[in-house]
Amino acid sequence: MRLDSYTLGTYTPGAPYWKQLLWYFVGSPFVESYWLPISSLKVWILRCFGAQIGQGVRIKPGVRVKFPWRLTVGDYVWIGEGAWIDNLAAVTIENHVCLSQGVYLCTGNHDWNHPDFQLIPAPIHIQESSWIAAKSVIGPGVTVGKGAVLTLGGVTGRSLEPMIIYAGNPAQPIKERKL
Repeated sequence: MRLDSYTLGTYTPGAPYWKQLLWYFVGSPFVESYWLPISSLKVWILRCFGAQIGQGVRIKPGVRVKFPWRLTVGDYVWIGEGAWIDNLAAVTIENHVCLSQGVYLCTGNHDWNHPDFQLIPAPIHIQESSWIAAKSVIGPGVTVGKGAVLTLGGVTGRSLEPMIIYAGNPAQPIKERKL
């Protein structure tokens, strides 16, 4: 691969340059801040930058969001300390989802066979009542089915079926979830 030839191609961050700068220098530091532990203020800031966020959302300190204008969060969602929503593409988190501490949602990858290391963004969709446990990683293009669980440190680059508990790297189904 030739990194000196890398370009974004047709990819765009989805917001004008002034909005991106305002986010990076004003919005993002407040949302990520450990000095500002108030979820409602963090939700308000994210909404000001275009995020669609429901009611009762809890955002812990240290949460990073790449592009809030590409974020949709349902009602009563918990986003744990140090979670990173690296949303080059859309991230949708439905109602009653828990993203635990240190979760990483990655919506972009590169084509290692392309001579210019081409960027490949793809959305992530986490359906209702799912739990993504601490230090887990979800890759581009993944849908987490309703009620699915990805256990501690789990890693997935493929979609997860509803009401199944997954563990490991790569994540494998270990049992059905009973409610």
